[in-house]
Amino acid sequence: MNWYDRILSLQFTWRDAIDIIIVSFVIYNILALIRGTRAMQVSIGLVVLGSSFFVARAFDLPALEAISRQILFYLPFAVIVLFQAEIRRALARMASNPLLSLVAGVATPVPFDEILKAATVLSAQRIGALIAIERAQSLRMYAESAKNVDAVVSADLLITIFVPGGPLHDGAAIIRGNRIVAAGAFLPLTTSADPKLAHGTRHRAAIGLSEDSDALVLIISEENGSIAAATEGVLHEHLDRDQLLQLMTERLRAIRK
Repeated sequence: MNWYDRILSLQFTWRDAIDIIIVSFVIYNILALIRGTRAMQVSIGLVVLGSSFFVARAFDLPALEAISRQILFYLPFAVIVLFQAEIRRALARMASNPLLSLVAGVATPVPFDEILKAATVLSAQRIGALIAIERAQSLRMYAESAKNVDAVVSADLLITIFVPGGPLHDGAAIIRGNRIVAAGAFLPLTTSADPKLAHGTRHRAAIGLSEDSDALVLIISEENGSIAAATEGVLHEHLDRDQLLQLMTERLRAIRK
């Protein structure tokens, strides 16, 4: 029986259709996750290595087949090591899936006015600041290694935290709901090689956290006082008060815990 006859003999059912849709959805999300990153180039190399086994078997190349078989055995381990950051990011973002968040309660609203007031004052005085606003994914691991604050969000407190020369000035303030839970937090720096992201430590830390979580991170530049925000690995620069309010409204409107 040739390949054409085998295909005709297949019995396609609705279960097969669902199976194909699910697999296609998973593959699409994996490609979307690594698109435009160095992981995409590594993936192409791994696919070529994995394909060598089937090429060797098809053309009866025993030496290449033996080597390729060993490569296929260790390939899953290589994927885990090479893509540990992407795997961690994908697993973490599963928690922000709207279907999973339906079982949770509504979080305390974030006080936009106080944060906007603080950002405006810090920007006018060119005081560097980094403010991470927690969404669906917890920032507990970063808060636990920082200075505990646990105070109601207020513009005066945020400004005080980032006063130059203070012990918490260089770190990030973490906001959960209507409370500042920690300050002086150190965030992961982005590993992106994109020349557009050639900023200072605050900007790279903001992008790094937004890549590893769904947090909205605000940055005030101490060099020129400009306001920026990072979310989902994207940096939004040179925001005015209205643009920042719009971005916060879009990202924080439906927070659930």
